Amino acid sequence: MQQPEPEPQSFDRVLSSMCTEPHPAAREAAERFLATNPGDPATYETVADLERRAVKGLATLAAHPTPAEAAGYVTSGGTEANVQAVRSARNRHDGSDVNVVAPTSAHFSFTKAAEVLGVELRTVPLDDDYRADPDAVAAAVDEDTALVVGVAGSTEYGRVDPIPELAAIAEEVGARLHVDAAWGGFVLPFTDHAWSFADAAVDTLTIDPHKYGQAPVPAGGLLAREDAALDALAVDTPYLETRSQATLTGTRSGAGVAGAVAAMDALWPDGYREAAERAADDADWLAGELAARGYDVVEPELPLVAAAVPDSTFSALRDAGWKVSRTGTGELRVVCMPHVTRSALRAFFDDLDRIRR
Repeated sequence: MQQPEPEPQSFDRVLSSMCTEPHPAAREAAERFLATNPGDPATYETVADLERRAVKGLATLAAHPTPAEAAGYVTSGGTEANVQAVRSARNRHDGSDVNVVAPTSAHFSFTKAAEVLGVELRTVPLDDDYRADPDAVAAAVDEDTALVVGVAGSTEYGRVDPIPELAAIAEEVGARLHVDAAWGGFVLPFTDHAWSFADAAVDTLTIDPHKYGQAPVPAGGLLAREDAALDALAVDTPYLETRSQATLTGTRSGAGVAGAVAAMDALWPDGYREAAERAADDADWLAGELAARGYDVVEPELPLVAAAVPDSTFSALRDAGWKVSRTGTGELRVVCMPHVTRSALRAFFDDLDRIRR
C-alpha cells in the first residue's frame, strides 16, 4: 500500500527549539547548492567563495577587527564549532595534561569534546543570576588550562557571562578564551552586552546561522581571531584537489553555506534587529503573563523565559501539543524564536488557563 508523503512538522506549537523556519531566500539558495561540497574548495570553487562571504558576514556580526580576513568556516552546528575550539586550544597548548574550564551552564557539547579529545573538563559554579562566577573560574584555572569557556546566551536561561573578566583570567594563565554564542550571536549585536571580539581578547567564537540567523539546518559557525587557530586543526588530504583541511567533517553540504549567506544578505542588519526587538518584547510579555498567574519566573535577559510550573501542568501542556522543554532543574523553558508569534503565545495561555481551571 502506498503511503502518503510525510510533511515536515509545523512550527506552530514549537516553543522550546533554538531552530526556526528558514528565510525563503535561504531555503531557495540551500536547494540550489545541495550537491556541492565545501570540504573540497579547490573543486567546488563557487561554494568556497560563498563560504568566505559567510565567514565575513558572521565576523561582522561578532565585531571581528578585520571581518574580510577572519578565519572560520560554516560548521554542522554549535557542537562541531565547540569541539573544534577545544581541539584547537589543546593543539596549541604546551604540555600533555590539558584542561578546559567552563561554567556549569556550558552546552553539553563540551562534555562530548572532553571525552573525544581526552582533555579534562572542569566545570565551575554559577553566580546567583545563572552566569559564570569569575572567582570560581579563577580558582579552577592553572598552567595546564588550555581554554576558558564563556557563554553568550546560555541554553537554559539565556544569560551572558562576564566575557571581559573571563578573558583576563585566561590571559593570566596563558589560556585561550572561547565564547559560545551559538544561539545568542544574532541577537547580541543589538544589545549593550560585552561578548564579541571587540569587547575582549576572544580567541574563538561559536555563532550559528541556523538559529536566530534563519538559515536552514545545518549551518553553524566557528570564527577565530587569527589564522593560527585553524592552522592548528589542519590535516593533509592527499587525494583531494585541496591539499589540507581544517574542518572536523570532511564532506559538507553547500546547502548550509549558501543558505547562511542568503539569510544574512536578506536580513542583516535591519531584519535581524527587528526580529531581536520583537523577540525581546515577546519574552518580556510572556514573563509578565506567567508571573501574573503566580508562577516563579526567571526574568529574561535574552529572549528566553524559564518559569517553575507544576509537573502536572507541564505534562498537560505537552499533551495539548505544545513542544516545551525543561531546564536542568525542571522549569518550563520557552525560547522566543522568530516563528514564536504573539498570537501563538496567546493560544498557549488559552490552553494554560484551561489546564489551571
